[in-house]
Amino acid sequence: MLTIALPKGKLFDPGIKILDQAGLATRVLKGDSRKLVFTDEENQVRYMICRPTDIPTFVEYGAADLGMVGKDTIVEQEKDICELVDLKFGYCRFVVAMPKDRYEENPDLINYNYGRVATKFPKVAADFFKQQGMQMEIIKLHGNVELAPLVGLSEMIVDIVSTGKTLKENNLVPVGEIFHATARLVANRASHRMQFRRIQPLVEKIKEIMAKGESFE
Repeated sequence: MLTIALPKGKLFDPGIKILDQAGLATRVLKGDSRKLVFTDEENQVRYMICRPTDIPTFVEYGAADLGMVGKDTIVEQEKDICELVDLKFGYCRFVVAMPKDRYEENPDLINYNYGRVATKFPKVAADFFKQQGMQMEIIKLHGNVELAPLVGLSEMIVDIVSTGKTLKENNLVPVGEIFHATARLVANRASHRMQFRRIQPLVEKIKEIMAKGESFE
């Protein structure tokens, strides 16, 4: 039985479209939306529906053989998993942002050394500012990061953006770009070795699909 962890939310539909094209029957996923585990006995595949941030943990510990998860989560969590294929959907950017009026008054990032940064991604933020030679106090939040500089909790934020609409709505502007991220197919290291004959043909099919440049969003 091959177990695949799929992310809830906006990455779910593109993920199952790719699996469909790769030859896996995902019809079992179109049943009861409240279920978290779906088993296709005929094809010996089990699907787990997970929070995106939990997928690396399920894969690392072998509860899932494969998973689909954003590169942003992979980088932040640093789990011991194999990254197999760039799935090219779920595009977003990691950016540093601050209030527009503050940036216009003092646009040089280094002038905010020893300041505070709010983020849901403390490792990504800490690594970026270390590379810039800056010592920042990193404040971890679990949501509504854009609020932090508006109420004086921090001078700036590090967050992921896709369109930038939320930043604009809160009068924030990007002042630095860290990296771009898309969804990836990942594997448990032991599963990748033990089930190589089953996993590798699937990986090759997905790579062929990605090479065609089709959009799944």
